[in-house]
Amino acid sequence: MSPQAAAAVFTPRSLAALTEVADVAPLPVLSDLSTPRATEVLADAEILVTGWGCPALDADVLARAPRLAAVVHAAGSVRGHVTDACWERGIAVSSAAAANALPVAEYTLAMILLHGKHVLERARDFRAHRARDNWLLTTERVGNYRRTVGILSASLVGRRVIELLKPFDLDVLLHDPYVSPAEAAELGVTWVDLPELFTRSDVLSVHTPLLPATRGLVSRPLLDALRQDAVLINTARGAVVDQDALTDAVRAGRLRAVLDVTDPEVLPPGHPLWDCPNALITPHLAGSQGSEWERLADTAVAEVARWAAGDGFAHPVRRERLAFLA
Repeated sequence: MSPQAAAAVFTPRSLAALTEVADVAPLPVLSDLSTPRATEVLADAEILVTGWGCPALDADVLARAPRLAAVVHAAGSVRGHVTDACWERGIAVSSAAAANALPVAEYTLAMILLHGKHVLERARDFRAHRARDNWLLTTERVGNYRRTVGILSASLVGRRVIELLKPFDLDVLLHDPYVSPAEAAELGVTWVDLPELFTRSDVLSVHTPLLPATRGLVSRPLLDALRQDAVLINTARGAVVDQDALTDAVRAGRLRAVLDVTDPEVLPPGHPLWDCPNALITPHLAGSQGSEWERLADTAVAEVARWAAGDGFAHPVRRERLAFLA
């Protein structure tokens, strides 16, 4: 991984825990696998603990790692570095994607509840007028009781959001073409088709990975089907949503939006969404940051310990599932 990623994710406590379950190559971490030192380390490595900034583990790298049997990724997606050569060699792969899903789900839960109470708009008005309104005249559009939340995709994050929503008096709908109505019922939600998800939801939360089939999935007709003043939350990837259509709906005051991701990742300075009072744009912060990085390291250490004990991984990544993963 990159030195910066290593310093952020692996605290002294985490490194000490790792040395208790494995013989760890001396620091600094490897960020370039083509160097003589990398060749020396790879010759003995049985497990690689990887992170953000890991170079591709291609056939050349694997040829210099004859003992390598497993890769433990202390982050989310493994697409950037686990190559076909790894799968063909039969290397076992684990990821901390499930650990990274939790803060994204927490962010989503917070935004659902805050926007149900119209907190941001009402706080802005309070600041402007410095006086309370008549709370007994609050419109029925405000509040979280029996609101309908639509979850687009039962991904790792989508499932954690469903779990976190259970204590609240909300009706939760799910659309995922790879989940059956019976499986959705086991999750405690109601499966609906894609158009119905949009027509019935007060809040629509997008958790779909960006794949060729999902680019632009949240289309203009679907956005037009959302109720007046509905909220669209996107913590997945910006390109899953037709951003021009969303911009039109937000600028018209018909929809509210919470966007932790956009397309491009940082909107141009003059993009109209920046100035929309009913759009909250955050800088891709929903995933693990700050203290939450240590959860990724703890997950990786636990996976190394399981592997060393012969128990296999708790969070394996399967090659056949790659087409459905971010």
